[in-house]
Amino acid sequence: MAQKTLQRLNDLKEKFDNFTLLEKKYDDLLTLIELCTETDDEELRTELLNEMKDFKKQLEKMKLQTLLSGKYDGRNAILTLHAGAGGTEAQDWVSMLLRMYTRWAEDKGYKVSILDMLPGDEAGIKSAAVLVEGPNAYGYLKSEKGVHRLVRISPFDAAGRRHTSFASVDVMPEIDDDIEIDIKPEDLKIDTFRSGGAGGQHVNKTESAVRITHIPTGTVVSCQNERSQQSNRNTAMKILRAKLFDIYQEEQQKELDKIRGSQKEIAWGSQIRSYIFHPYSLVKDHRTDVEVGNVQAVMDGELDEFINAYLKSIAR
Repeated sequence: MAQKTLQRLNDLKEKFDNFTLLEKKYDDLLTLIELCTETDDEELRTELLNEMKDFKKQLEKMKLQTLLSGKYDGRNAILTLHAGAGGTEAQDWVSMLLRMYTRWAEDKGYKVSILDMLPGDEAGIKSAAVLVEGPNAYGYLKSEKGVHRLVRISPFDAAGRRHTSFASVDVMPEIDDDIEIDIKPEDLKIDTFRSGGAGGQHVNKTESAVRITHIPTGTVVSCQNERSQQSNRNTAMKILRAKLFDIYQEEQQKELDKIRGSQKEIAWGSQIRSYIFHPYSLVKDHRTDVEVGNVQAVMDGELDEFINAYLKSIAR
């Protein structure tokens, strides 16, 4: 508890310091404007334009932080990704999305940890669960919840044809022990199995992987990344707590879309965002109509434009 209080104080101090710096920058801009009106210095005007551009960028960032007013927005985030329609192509798409979110998180100074990963049959990833740790991680990443659609020339198609693939992304806040989630032992079905992923001889010879089914809700989680069965069980329970919390919140609020978004099939017509590599280059968010022509930049983690637009849209 003391550690959480200290973290909260540090977060508040950082916000206060950022506001103070922005306030000083505003005063400096006013002074610079006065100088520009009194002189005809081209270099000074160029400096003013650059400073104004930087000020607007910092102001926009601070305004967005005020939109993160949800009860759990300040928490860490658990992302789960699943391949949908498209076979090997969709599994490769999951690996591309995982890289994209990892790049975005690392650019923000967040820590990314793999909780579980199931490799694809030939390439890519069937499913993955990752923990993103950092201030407001859930508040920002909740915008990514939904189905993501990829259109490209498939590297797995010898004929070089265009393929459409889908992957789903779910985002949940990490739930600590201070939030009570009633999980009865008799409601759990726990299975162990041999890991199917990389990890050397150890995971292949022992049943270290764990799958937990919450019988009342039918929720299934698994973990096979850790070396010991107990570690995998602990991680699986962390994911289960987050999923059950999400479900309980839905039931409490009686409005499914406010918490999880619409639960749709991972296929045509259900996507929140499309990433088109061919026949043209475009990423479009179908909820906010934001479009970015540089697909590669987005895949390298430049997601802020989409995240910002989504946060503004739900704050109206």
